[in-house]
Order: sequence, then C-alpha cells, then structure tokens
Amino acid sequence: MRKVALKVAYIGSNFSGFQRQADVPTVEGEIIKALQEIELIETPDASGFSIAGRTDKGVHAMGNVVAFRSENEIRINQINKALPSEVQFIAKAPVHFGFRPRYALRRYYRYIMVDFEGLDITKMQIASEYMVGTHNFLNFSKRSERNPIRTVESINISKNGQTIIVDVVGQSFLWKMVRKMIMVLYQCGKGEIDPERIPEYLNPHYSPGLKPMPSSGLILMDVEYKNLKFRYDKYAVDLFISTLKEEFEKTFNQAMVEQSLLQNMIELQEKK
Repeated sequence: MRKVALKVAYIGSNFSGFQRQADVPTVEGEIIKALQEIELIETPDASGFSIAGRTDKGVHAMGNVVAFRSENEIRINQINKALPSEVQFIAKAPVHFGFRPRYALRRYYRYIMVDFEGLDITKMQIASEYMVGTHNFLNFSKRSERNPIRTVESINISKNGQTIIVDVVGQSFLWKMVRKMIMVLYQCGKGEIDPERIPEYLNPHYSPGLKPMPSSGLILMDVEYKNLKFRYDKYAVDLFISTLKEEFEKTFNQAMVEQSLLQNMIELQEKK
C-alpha cells in the first residue's frame, strides 16, 4: 500500500466544477472514473481520496492536487490515457498516509481579463494593497461563512497590451472569494469604487452585495506544501501543452469570426 499526491491540470470550460455531481460532467468525477477503470482504487472512501480545492464551474487549473492510497504502482501516463484530454495529471510526489492536500502552505490564483474599457491600473493596485494581510473577508464570500478570516500574502497586477493579469497568493480562500476580490478591483479600475473605500468592504457589518467576476478568467496556478516537492512528468506536460494549443487555436478562430461579425454589423448600422 502506498499513498501519492498528484498535480492535475485541466481546462474547466466543459465541466460543472471540480466536485463530483450526479448526471453532470465534473473534473473529480472523471478522475475517479479513470482511477477505478485502471483498478488503482475501488471507491474514493476506501482509498482515502482527497483534494486540495473544489474549483467552481468554468474555472481552470495548472496545479490542483489530489491524493489517494493504492496497492498498485501509480503511473501518471497510465491514468492520463483513461482521462479526457482536458484533464491530465502532470506531476506526482510520494506522501505519508496522514497527508491531507487541503492543508496547504499556500495557493496561487491568476485572473485574466481583457481591458476594453481603459481601466485605471494604478487605482486597482492601490485598492489591492488594502486587501493584502489578514482580514475578515465575509463580504467576499457567503454571509453564512463560519470562519471568514483569511490571510492574503500578495496581489500583483500587471498589463500586457489589452490583457490585465491579477495574481493572488494566500494560504486558503473562501468560496468565490478571489473572483469577488477581482470584481472590486475591476470596479475600482472603472472608477465606480474609490480605492480608499476598500476598508469598508472588509467590515463584516457592511453588506455591499458583491457579485463575482466570470469564472472563465480564473486559473488555480499552484498549490504548495511544506517540505513536499513534486516531480513533473515531461511526457504528460508536453501532451497537455498540445491540448492547450489545440484549444487556443479553436477559441482564437472563433473569436476572429465573432469579431468579423461585429465589425460587419457596425458597418451595416452606419450605412443606414
């Protein structure tokens, strides 16, 4: 009997989140089905199957982590053959039987948005500084959250052309917390919220009713653990890169088609 931790990368677009659910495709559902198909586990409970985080519908990942016990040798590429191309294991590490992936040293999220509105990056950066540190993030999750105290280690905002990238690092995050943080930063960039008002949003007695940014822009980049080093599988990484390239070409082509439609409709409107 051995226990292993595996890093999983996935394109979340066609899945109803990570956590397994009846009658809908999920990342966890595909993983468990594959592990059972190649007889690495019998049931999730019997194998001690556990995960680092349950990402929402449409969220992507490069480094979510699952762990389980098995009597058989665990080969990444054997599992990957039984998985959809959008879900692939890319690294593994042997762990002790008491290892629980949810207790991570830190988690690293990235949010990507296209700036069509001329957002003020400076205001977004000023606002982000108020969010760094240990705060009550009740307004950035559900109001029924029992323990809303979280520590955000860093927030970095950069811009490349029209693309804005927001990197958020912390030990753990509440449900929809990152996407609601990004929404507030976005509204600051638009001039709808004064960055100096962010402390109000961190006051649990104030209820602003925040909505999250779309899930499609969020990536769980990595989950780190103390004294645990994962070994990446080159073949698995190369294969997932190929899948990403194919997906990028497909979505880029679709975006170009829609851009052409938009331009032609605008020209048609101007002629009337």
